[in-house]
Formats: sequence, structure tokens, C-alpha cells
Amino acid sequence: MTTAEMIKELCEQMNISVSELARRIGQTPQNFNKKLKRETVTLDELKAIAYVLGVRFEQAFVLPDDDEIKISNE
Repeated sequence: MTTAEMIKELCEQMNISVSELARRIGQTPQNFNKKLKRETVTLDELKAIAYVLGVRFEQAFVLPDDDEIKISNE
């Protein structure tokens, strides 16, 4: 699943449009949709999305021994 697909799925589950999400993170819907199409959403934008929707964002590197190094918005 791409980042754009995950964001769209999150919007559906949170009952919010992608355009409204864009406005809540301080972007125009047009600009944000371009970022989704190009897959150029930044880590800071993903953290902002999590913040405005009240969800947790995590990203991790998984090491060979299955330990993880996580990046989180908490």
C-alpha cells in the first residue's frame, strides 16, 4: 500500500475528506493532492496528519534480529 493509499484509507476511517485534511494541516487541497499523486508527502507532514486526526504515527527500521528503531509522533 502506498503512502497516498494509506492516507486516503485513514481519511475514510476518520470520516474526513482529503481536502479537509489538507486544510487542517495548513495546505491547499490542490497542493496536497499533487503531493499524494507524486508520493512526496514528507515525514513532518505525516506527523502533522497524525496530530490533527488524533492518531499515532510510527515508522520503523527493523533490524536483522527483529529489534526496531521507531520514529513516532509521540
